Amino acid sequence: MSFMVANYVSANYGWLKAPDGCTAQVTLKPGKNQDGYMTNEDILSQLKVVAALVKEIYPDNNHYFIYDNATTHLKRPDGSLSVRCTPKEESTVFGVDISKRDSEGSIIPGEKQQMAMHGASFNGEPQPLYFPPDDGIGMGKFKGMERILAEQGIETTGLKAECKKFKCTPPQRDCCMQRILYNEPDFQNVESNLEILARSLGVQVIFLPKYHCELNFIEQCWGYAKRLYRLNPESSREDVLEKNTLEALDAVPLVSMRR
Repeated sequence: MSFMVANYVSANYGWLKAPDGCTAQVTLKPGKNQDGYMTNEDILSQLKVVAALVKEIYPDNNHYFIYDNATTHLKRPDGSLSVRCTPKEESTVFGVDISKRDSEGSIIPGEKQQMAMHGASFNGEPQPLYFPPDDGIGMGKFKGMERILAEQGIETTGLKAECKKFKCTPPQRDCCMQRILYNEPDFQNVESNLEILARSLGVQVIFLPKYHCELNFIEQCWGYAKRLYRLNPESSREDVLEKNTLEALDAVPLVSMRR
């Protein structure tokens, strides 16, 4: 059995909770034939709830939400610029993989489909990455990195498309076509879905560095709660698992969060 809790906590105020007891806490039972795992859409929905809640409780504060560097948090809009698997030459089949959805708009687990990548920009001007459908030569094909870079005045003669597994040797910035494109501002500055939504809600999102040290205060919360949970008698009942987990989390004192 597994039980997952997603919530918001502050070292100043503790677990986020309105005077009437309302919270942004989400619980689920992950796994096959259960609730699954939290998706990016779930996280976006939770942000909408928490943004409204903090504005109600702390209307005079600026609100920043800190997330770790998880793929689920960093997901970008479908079709966002990406150099991964970008071909050197023209291609009729290149696109970015997105989750396939059913007729009701729900994601079909494990199934993907392709869509055209969004246009880039160069010197402040739009730069289409695909030939127009009525172009006599390209006819809707992806232009390929070689042509895209040539349109920017970048010489690529003799340059390989990609360093092995895109593991370029630092501090190289022009060792391969993918690395050059990767360092372009329009490829670098693609915002995540969380950042876009947060801005529309009047709050801000900060992502912790990748592989960040675990010595942040949230670990104090989990550690204290796990210690309390393990004091309970073992049980195979789901309702007991849920009850003991939530009670252990609620019992974490503010002073322990701040240590």
